[in-house]
Amino acid sequence: MIETAQRMKHFKTSVFTSLKELKEQYEKEHNQKTIDFSLGSPNITPDPQIMNVLAEAVEQPENYKYAVTALPQLIESIQKWYRNRYEVDLEKEEIVLLQGSQEALVNLPLIYCNEGDGILVPDPYYPVYVDAPKLAQADIIFTPLRRENNYLVDFSRITEEQRKSAKMMLVCYPNNPTGAAAPDSFYEELIRFAKENDILIVHDNAYSELVFDGKKGKSFLSFPGAKEVGVELNSFSKTYGMAGARLGVLVGNKKVIEAYRILKSNMDYGIFLPVQYAGIEALEHGGSAIQSTRQEYERRRDATVKAFHAAGWPIQPSEATMFIWALIPEQYKDCEQFAQELLKRTGIVVTPGTSFGPEGKRYVRIALVQDEQDILEAAKRLQTSGLFGQG
Repeated sequence: MIETAQRMKHFKTSVFTSLKELKEQYEKEHNQKTIDFSLGSPNITPDPQIMNVLAEAVEQPENYKYAVTALPQLIESIQKWYRNRYEVDLEKEEIVLLQGSQEALVNLPLIYCNEGDGILVPDPYYPVYVDAPKLAQADIIFTPLRRENNYLVDFSRITEEQRKSAKMMLVCYPNNPTGAAAPDSFYEELIRFAKENDILIVHDNAYSELVFDGKKGKSFLSFPGAKEVGVELNSFSKTYGMAGARLGVLVGNKKVIEAYRILKSNMDYGIFLPVQYAGIEALEHGGSAIQSTRQEYERRRDATVKAFHAAGWPIQPSEATMFIWALIPEQYKDCEQFAQELLKRTGIVVTPGTSFGPEGKRYVRIALVQDEQDILEAAKRLQTSGLFGQG
C-alpha cells in the first residue's frame, strides 16, 4: 500500500463536503429543498458583455496556445484600475497574474518559509491560510480576531517571541468570515509592525468592492511604506462574478513579485487567453456591474438581518463582504451543535464558525448567496422551528 506523505495527515475532508451529505439526507427525509447559506460561491453572474467577450475569444483558434506571459493590455488595465480606484501606481514588474488569488496564498509560504518559520494567521481565518503553512512546514501563530476589538488584529497581544519567529503575516480586510472592515489607523500600524519586525505582509483584498453603507474599500498599498513590506492579492471572482474563470493578481513589492514569477515559470504556462480578454473587459467597462453587485449584497444583508431578527435570531449586520458572522443562541454549547440542529429542523445550511478556527466556536457564517425570496422563506422556517422559543 502506497502511503501519502506525512504532510497530508494535516488535511481532512472539507466542511462543505460534510454539509452536502447532511443536506442530501434532509431533502430525502423531508421532501423539501434546503436553503444553503454555507458556501461563498456567488450566484450573481458577470456583466453580459464580459461573458460575450469570453465567449467570442473561446471561438478563436489562436487563443488555445500557451499564454506564458500576461497580455500587455491586461497589465495596462490593472495599472489603470489601481491608479483610478486606489491612487496606487504600479510598475509592470510589480504585477503578476494568478489563476485565482488562492494560488498565491498557497505558493507564497513555499517561497518564503523554511521549516519552523512562523506565519501570523488571523483566527478566524479563510481555510487556505492554515493549509498553506502546513504544506510549507511552517509554524502557525494565531492572532485572534474578537468582537470586542471590532475583529481587528491586536498587535499588543503578539509576543516578542512570536515576532522573532514570524516571517510572514496574512491579513484580510474586508474580512472573511467576520465581514469586518479596517480603518486607516490599522493599516498604518500594520506597516509599522512589519517594518519593526522584518515581516512580509500578504494582504488579501478580495472584498474591497463589497463595502456597505456608503463606505469605500481601500488598498493596503495606498498607505505609505506598504510596498516596502508587502504585497496585495486582488480577485475578479467576487468583484465581477468571475469565480469559475479563475483570474487574480498579486501586486506590490518588486522583489516578492520577482520571486513569485520564478516559481510560476516552473509550474504553469499562464492564464487561458480568453479569460485574460474577459479580465480586460471587466476592468475597462465593468464599473457599473460592481455597483449593482454591491447593492445586491447590501440588500441581502439588510433583508437577512431584519427577517432573522423578526424570527427570533438577532444578528449583527456585517460592514462588508458577502458574509454575516452570526452569534449563535446561548442555549447551544457550540456552533457545530447549533448548525446541525438548524439543518435538521429547518433545512437551513450555515457553516459552523469552528471551520474557520477556534475563535469561531460561538458563531456561524452566513453567506449572502440566496435571493431575497429564499431569505424570507428561511426566516419563515426559523419562526416555526421552535429553535428560538417561538413556533
